[in-house]
Amino acid sequence: MLSGSQCCQIRAWIPVIFIALVVCWSYYAYVVELCIFTIPNTGEQIVYLIIFHLSFIMFVWSYWKTIFSKPANPSKEFCLPKADKEQYEKEERPESQQEILKRVAKDLPLYTRTGTGAIRYCDRCQVIKPDRCHHCSACDMCVLKMDHHCPWVNNCVGFSNYKYFILFLFYSMVYCVFIAATVLQYFIKFWTNQLPDTHAKFHVLFLFFVAAMFFISILSLFSYHLWLVGKNRSTIEAFRAPVFRNGPDKNGFSLGFSKNIAQVFGDQKKFWPLPVYTSLGDGHTFPTRLVNIDPEQPTVDIQPSIKSNAVDGQANPRPLSESQNRLLGNDQHYAEDHVNRDTIKTDEDQTVTVTMESES
Repeated sequence: MLSGSQCCQIRAWIPVIFIALVVCWSYYAYVVELCIFTIPNTGEQIVYLIIFHLSFIMFVWSYWKTIFSKPANPSKEFCLPKADKEQYEKEERPESQQEILKRVAKDLPLYTRTGTGAIRYCDRCQVIKPDRCHHCSACDMCVLKMDHHCPWVNNCVGFSNYKYFILFLFYSMVYCVFIAATVLQYFIKFWTNQLPDTHAKFHVLFLFFVAAMFFISILSLFSYHLWLVGKNRSTIEAFRAPVFRNGPDKNGFSLGFSKNIAQVFGDQKKFWPLPVYTSLGDGHTFPTRLVNIDPEQPTVDIQPSIKSNAVDGQANPRPLSESQNRLLGNDQHYAEDHVNRDTIKTDEDQTVTVTMESES
């Protein structure tokens, strides 16, 4: 007898099984019914089969990686120490609990807050949430840079597999549009009775409709996520702007179009089309666009020549990874960023470079 949780787990795989069955049928319909039984020209068959299998392999590869890439979770340093955890659970007043969280979080690279300005803490996972991290009720875990939970992959789309998800959408469209384009002439011939009625007729007619339908539906989703990547926002942040210490800012993580793309796909363009991991950063901390000076953080001089563990004027206790340093580097200037720079003098004669990105 299956328990309730086991039934839910099985039910969650139904959309994935449905997609797998449709893909298997489309493979049979295209390779066997169309290319072998319908297309008379051998040269046309070979060309179609080569391109079809290339798109099929990339589509299945990216879909597989999206499904089976485990969502990234916060590291142990974001968990409360045992003594603080016990004290937190004993406290009944939210103000006292927040004081405990602030004491623990003061050495963590946290720049976002709740809507009320409190430290973001997950009572379910008992962890302080890193920036852009959210709890997924379907996965029952906190997911780094969570975008959304996708039932079609039965997985949370976030930091660990967002690139794979974008490629999955892209290669799905390529797969569908190639099938629809190459099937079209035979679809018309069957529809107008220029070809005799055979068992291939149903497969060819239905194959065109299914490919066209999936292409249209995926196109809107793919376009939306490309827009999100260009703005450096997740789906959650698009609906609810992240709240920094100085207030909400929908563009708080935007570094300019080129660097936003690089944060997801990496800085080596030759790997962009491949579903292999090339995203920049560690998922726990992200470079931010400095909109206002944060009064709670010490001011530092952010210059390319000075190797400082700081992110846009905010002291960062976590050493920046090589990929984050590349994102924050000012060696390359992109025309599309439209960046204006101002210099602010502090009381201690320290210089802070404020980067303001204009939105087109």
